[in-house]
Amino acid sequence: MQPEIHLGPLTLQTFGIAFAMAFLAAGALVARRLGELGKPTDWAYEIILAALAGGIVGARVDFIAENYSSVKDDVLGNIFSGAGLVWYGGAIGGAIGVTLWAWRRGMLSVALLDLCAAPLALGYAIGRIGCQVSGDGDYGKAWDGPWAMAYPHGTKPIDTTVHPTPIYETLAMGMVAYLLWRLRDRYRAGVLFCIYLILAGTERFAVEFIRRNDHVLVGLTQAQLISLGMIAAGGAWLAVKASRGTLARAPA
Repeated sequence: MQPEIHLGPLTLQTFGIAFAMAFLAAGALVARRLGELGKPTDWAYEIILAALAGGIVGARVDFIAENYSSVKDDVLGNIFSGAGLVWYGGAIGGAIGVTLWAWRRGMLSVALLDLCAAPLALGYAIGRIGCQVSGDGDYGKAWDGPWAMAYPHGTKPIDTTVHPTPIYETLAMGMVAYLLWRLRDRYRAGVLFCIYLILAGTERFAVEFIRRNDHVLVGLTQAQLISLGMIAAGGAWLAVKASRGTLARAPA
């Protein structure tokens, strides 16, 4: 594990590096798609900046809300801390930021969701590389299988071998991103994002069974409950679209 990289007087956080790479890769994918749609490719920079700003705010607010009892004595300090970025809070905040950008650019439509589907999956996959390299505690339950790992030098060290769940998530969501990208021209507006919700929700729901998170309701973790909501929303939306006609896009 390598939580930090020291370059002379400069110290870089490996999670921060992966975080930046995730946004850059997602931005490159957005730019490619905008070009295919005949839109200005430099809009990708605006979208990523809006998502970054909204995502950081959302992730920090979520972290403060979930851990208020332990941070209430220094809420302001924790707001501006570099630690504690919660994925779902960041996703909601980023979505709000991108929605505001789209409203300003006159691009607020269902097609915007499809535009973001593959980049969201790719960004998540790369972000989990940062979790793995920094050993930030997102690893799984104790396990002694053939590829079990310990994280003795991680941000949250552990000497017991466990499931390397960040690797599982990187591989799974990397495949999801590839699939969504290959399907980008095959379906009517909104269908691709439905598929993203179902696949991303299923991936997170499944991996939570071997992660070290607390159960909050009927034996499920908070992430699993949110994942079920994503799967249900994507499935219901897909069913509605199917009831109104074919899901496939009409030939050009």
